[in-house]
Amino acid sequence: MGLSPRELASLRNTLADATVKCAERGLYQSSKWAAELMNSLPDFEEEETNLDPPEEQIPSPIYTPNLDPSEAALEARQLPKYLLAKSFFDCHEYDRCASVFIPDTLLSSVLQSKPDGAPPTPKGKGKEKASSASIFFSSPRAPLISQKSLFLALYAKFLAGEKRKNEEAEMVMGPHDHGSVINKELLVVGRLLSAWFEAKTPQDEESIRAASRGELPDTPESQGWLEYLYGMVLAREKSENLAMKYLVRSVHKYQFNWGCWLEMTSLISRPEHLSRTVDACPEHLTSYMFHLHSSLELYQQSPALAQNLDKLYSIFPHSPFLLTCNALLSYHSKDLLAAEQHFSRLLASHPRRLDSLDHYSNILYVLNNRPKLAFLAHLCSSVDKFRPESCVVIGNYYSLISMHEKAVQYFRRALTLDKSCLSAWTLMGHEYVELKNTHAAIESYRRAVDVNRRDYRAWYGLGQTYEMLEMHTYSLHYYKMAAGLRPWDGKMWMAVGTCLQRMEKEREAIKALKRALLADAYYETGSSFGSGGELMGSRSATGHMDPEILLQIASLYDALGEEEEAKSYMELCMRQEDGTDAEAGDAVAESVRIHNDSPPASDDGVVDEEQGGREGTGVTAATSKARMWLAKFAMRTHDYDTATKLAMELCQDGVEVEEAKALVREVRARMYALESGSDGAR
Repeated sequence: MGLSPRELASLRNTLADATVKCAERGLYQSSKWAAELMNSLPDFEEEETNLDPPEEQIPSPIYTPNLDPSEAALEARQLPKYLLAKSFFDCHEYDRCASVFIPDTLLSSVLQSKPDGAPPTPKGKGKEKASSASIFFSSPRAPLISQKSLFLALYAKFLAGEKRKNEEAEMVMGPHDHGSVINKELLVVGRLLSAWFEAKTPQDEESIRAASRGELPDTPESQGWLEYLYGMVLAREKSENLAMKYLVRSVHKYQFNWGCWLEMTSLISRPEHLSRTVDACPEHLTSYMFHLHSSLELYQQSPALAQNLDKLYSIFPHSPFLLTCNALLSYHSKDLLAAEQHFSRLLASHPRRLDSLDHYSNILYVLNNRPKLAFLAHLCSSVDKFRPESCVVIGNYYSLISMHEKAVQYFRRALTLDKSCLSAWTLMGHEYVELKNTHAAIESYRRAVDVNRRDYRAWYGLGQTYEMLEMHTYSLHYYKMAAGLRPWDGKMWMAVGTCLQRMEKEREAIKALKRALLADAYYETGSSFGSGGELMGSRSATGHMDPEILLQIASLYDALGEEEEAKSYMELCMRQEDGTDAEAGDAVAESVRIHNDSPPASDDGVVDEEQGGREGTGVTAATSKARMWLAKFAMRTHDYDTATKLAMELCQDGVEVEEAKALVREVRARMYALESGSDGAR
């Protein structure tokens, strides 16, 4: 899906315009995202740009005037004040920046219009809304402020509150750190924004009918930036539904504010919620990127996502953002080797870009790749040792070399820099588990869940910690939360099944363990997703079954006294050694697929013969235990030939050899007794 030279030029200028507009309002992360995307567009020959007549050339957007004449006039009139306020903003003097356009007398009157600490009244809740803020925006004598200046002032006030919140917060995980410190400027910023929208909303019958339906009446003059800021304020006040409405309206008015899309992502907790949100958003290039990014935040992976990523690659072939998405797609597919290759390629292209390198360090940690993790920690430290991502990378390195106290120190430093750093909370919980400090581990995991309820790793960590404390009811609850967020991860369902087994709920445990088999049969570590020489790889089911899970299911059936079912699963477990299923086990393998929402084996629903074939596990402790059980079962059913064959195989396995030899002797003794008895009868 390539673009013509003129389309590329138009897109490049639009992204340049977004870079400037976001920077003018202090949204530096959004500005950086747009600039990176602009520079990742493919280069085209200069002669191709001269195909159009000079009068049709697209102008540079840097000095493009505001299309709204009234707003353009206000911006021109307030340019000296705006430049003063922007200089204060860039020097992190946020209160001084806000006071340039919004005097302190107005702020004090806004706070006095209601009791301190009272939440802002929702839109359209009566006449008490007519506070001094409303009068300020609706009075004819009130000073006019352009939307750009108003956004900068209120955003500066919002950031001033965030700064004071961090200063007032106690030491991370200290004795008085309860995570209850709030941004005290949300009240005044929310009231001023609500009053601005009320003053600008036309009070006609259509607007009243829209409000009665729970819809937001449109504000024709708005540019979308103030909706974004109000959505952020509402989200932090836990008015998530109303916040989402304002954020959606913001992206309808201006699509290239990436911060608004990220704020929407933080409010989405389920894939179905994401689908509804995407349907409500404009059909635009950024909405496809939003869908991709949000799906990865929800730990989704599918061929459709890979195809969408390929299409975006055709437009932005050098985008570090898309390269990161590609690596995370392989990571969520549990293809760690491919994810490591993608991150390595990204690091080679952008060696000073620290974004998402904490995920790369997690991959290197799981792969036990100490040299690369040491190099990555050194690189991050040399670029910026006081970035949260750098601290997480260094903490992972110390954890890998078993210096857990040092790792906790760096994870705590990351949280001091940014208390919303999700990976630092979760990883610090892992370290406290290693240090046997279960109380601190539980608190770390809970804080991670408070930051992001979509983090299945924190829920799983809570389940493990409570399992260590033998509080299985709590453990089961948290394991189920993790499995709900990551339903195609066999590890989650195996934890649920094991926990149910310890609670003596054998039937439910069997169902959970079968679900674990179904998940592992779909994708496993080392699958081909995203690997190979191509940028995007194919995806297929491996058909692998974990012998440990099969043995566990068989043992549960044995405990229930259902020996035939137990025998079937023991045989299936034993057949995993060579990776082939006999026809007799096909019915058992099919019974594993107890759910109708099974994913297809491959993108086209057909498993390729070469990819469908799988290597066996070889002899393992689980397969040897299954062989021993089957040998003893054959003894009980007087099938001595089978018992002898299995016992001899056990002697060759090298696992439980002495018990196997004893079994061989017992089989021979019984066979001798039978032969002696038959001779006597003759």
